[in-house]
Amino acid sequence: MNDTDRIDSNLKQPVLNGERVIELAGIGPAPFCGMMLADHGAEVIRIDRPGANSEDQKRDVLLRSRRSITLDLKRSESIEIVARLAETADGLIEGFRPGVAERLGLGPEVLMQRNPALVYGRMTGWGQEGPLSDAAGHDLNSISINGCLAALGQEGKPPMPPLNLIGDYGGGGMMLAFGFVSALLAARQSGHGRVIDCSMAEGSAALMAGMWSLKHNTMWEKGPGQNLLDGGAPFYSSYACADGKLIAIGAIEPQFYARFVEALELGDDQLFAAQLDQENWPGMKSRLTELFSSAPRTTWTGLLQHRDCCYTEVVTMAEAPEHNHNRLRGSYVESDGWMQPHPAPRFADTKVVLPKMWQRDADRKDILAEVGMADPDWVTTKQTH
Repeated sequence: MNDTDRIDSNLKQPVLNGERVIELAGIGPAPFCGMMLADHGAEVIRIDRPGANSEDQKRDVLLRSRRSITLDLKRSESIEIVARLAETADGLIEGFRPGVAERLGLGPEVLMQRNPALVYGRMTGWGQEGPLSDAAGHDLNSISINGCLAALGQEGKPPMPPLNLIGDYGGGGMMLAFGFVSALLAARQSGHGRVIDCSMAEGSAALMAGMWSLKHNTMWEKGPGQNLLDGGAPFYSSYACADGKLIAIGAIEPQFYARFVEALELGDDQLFAAQLDQENWPGMKSRLTELFSSAPRTTWTGLLQHRDCCYTEVVTMAEAPEHNHNRLRGSYVESDGWMQPHPAPRFADTKVVLPKMWQRDADRKDILAEVGMADPDWVTTKQTH
């Protein structure tokens, strides 16, 4: 039974219930942080920009479960509205280049004078200072100066962009969400807020800590695509089947590896006798590539899925909601007809905030009433709806 199937009045409130966060509209990691906070019960008020493509944004999963008001931050009336909202909030998120918020009159010094307990989250590619701090860049750039991108390549080939999962979302938005909640806890103790300088480059570098451990233990000494976790190991890789579908093998530990080779009847093959002998890895991988390409994926799933050898099918985004495990757990949900991941992580005995798709300016009247201000003169129906 998943969360949409049950109603339990004894469930606890979401863990961030009662927290109010102001999010200054941006792209990539800052909205991901706002989504994480909203997914777990925080009231996130998104300050949207006039003139953005609201039709595209209606389908933007990253913007789910927010309240929305459109303000032109080039106008003093709008700046005062944001400042008053910040007085009522526990935190604020911005993803501008360094100095932009200050030029707008919404920097941390100004807002924390009005609300000393405010947590002020700053999301950039490079950090608030340093030679690159004001340079343009995206996820790919932020993971290129810390060894992360270089480690993702295949042998003899340039690295492929790993979507924008590492810099934008893992090292950026999720790291900011961690810092944000940590600072909220500190503010509860001290009554004083914190300014969070979250850099995608540094956040993704922190995600590489495990690789540094492997390097220090002489387990990451070769070039890209030739090491334990980068596709070099034949027992930690993906393979194509005869029908073009893909499978993933993650049999690192000796017991899983033993079950894997036994199921494939390779236990007596000397090539597979020494799992960690890297000299044999190319030959092992070539043999497995040939073997898996000889039959459709259903054959390998039937043979390996229940052997407890770290075998899975590689499913597409379209297939993921119908995968048996995902379906039974309710790992994907629909909102307004748009499929998307269920909020994560889950908390036991806790109400779930089911996603609600963003609507531009939907809460304008109520938000302005909460801070005791009228609509700025520049606002027209055409500009905001």
